Amino acid sequence: MVANAIGTLVVLALVMVVNYDVVARGFFNKPFHGAVELVQFSMVLIVFLQLPDVVRVDRLTRSDGFLSVTGNRWPSARKYLSKLINLVSFIFMVLIAVAMWPEFLDMLETRDYFGVPGVFTAPWWPIKLVIFISAVMCSLLFALKVILPEADTAPASSDVTNSTDENGIA
Repeated sequence: MVANAIGTLVVLALVMVVNYDVVARGFFNKPFHGAVELVQFSMVLIVFLQLPDVVRVDRLTRSDGFLSVTGNRWPSARKYLSKLINLVSFIFMVLIAVAMWPEFLDMLETRDYFGVPGVFTAPWWPIKLVIFISAVMCSLLFALKVILPEADTAPASSDVTNSTDENGIA
């Protein structure tokens, strides 16, 4: 949730940068040099800072149509298929983390940067570090989703038939 909050602050900073660029360009004919590079840099930060929280609350964009149809007829098959999807997601996130760590170390050591020299430059290593941390956090979340039992969100049949409000009305 902390990474998501930081990602939201990056979005707000990005809005300020774009607004400043629009006003400076339109009214003063003095565009903010590096606005495009900052937008590119920020977009990657936003996605990877908010990804772990999206995984945590099960809001990751995916097609659940097959799982929904399967779940209605065969709930146990849906449960195992969902765990399989989470296992595959775990493996992919681990692969991303493993790939990012050496890139992060390389960018930290070489002080490589992106942007236009003399206009705007920024180091690559913060992006690589955020991608690595995000992949590690997502890996842990997917592993927990595989290991821990799924919470049953549907009310039990006895809860439905015996539910009443404070006036005794069902």
